[in-house]
Amino acid sequence: MVSRDVLFFDLDGTLIESSVGITRCVAYALEKMGQPVPAENELRRWIGPALRTSFAPVFGDRQQVEQAVELYRERFDSDGWKEHEIYPGVGEVVRSLKAAGHRLAVVTAKNEPHAQRIVAHLPFGDCFEDVIGATPCGTRSHKPELVAEALGRLSLQPADCWMIGDRRMDIEGARHHGMRNIGVLWGFGGRQELEAAGVHALAAAPEDIPLLLQA
Repeated sequence: MVSRDVLFFDLDGTLIESSVGITRCVAYALEKMGQPVPAENELRRWIGPALRTSFAPVFGDRQQVEQAVELYRERFDSDGWKEHEIYPGVGEVVRSLKAAGHRLAVVTAKNEPHAQRIVAHLPFGDCFEDVIGATPCGTRSHKPELVAEALGRLSLQPADCWMIGDRRMDIEGARHHGMRNIGVLWGFGGRQELEAAGVHALAAAPEDIPLLLQA
């Protein structure tokens, strides 16, 4: 395993199964604004993209979109950030990668303060040297921007890094910077979405990641 490789992990759908917290917060925001709440499978589409991207088609008005984002964060701040489970085997793999000499960071479209709080409470959260997330105002919220922020903040070159995530946004963000990437199949995207995005390699289980890094 090449010790110089730096690994950027997505959060939702990659490290944690967070559908309950996210969908409940989306439903809360929609209810508060008098909008119908879609079925569960429709709400799951909010997992991955930036919040404003998902709320924009619902409201079409920038001020209402911002209000919806604030309502989402209101519930997420009190309850949503705790409503997740860690995927089996992920913690062990993260710790093994850290022990093998990799530098690790989380790169997520989630609001950075919320992401930092979640990672700090993970039993393996100390393995990550930084958590790069979206700015509350939305000026940095899409994966290419988030990856760029991570590269700059950690003084890295794309050739030395991998992006590991479950959605097309993770793969597209990595490819934007010419970065190698791994799509994980236990999250919210699935094989078809990841392959359509041009994924470099696919991991069916967390223990596949170290093997794919050597390929």
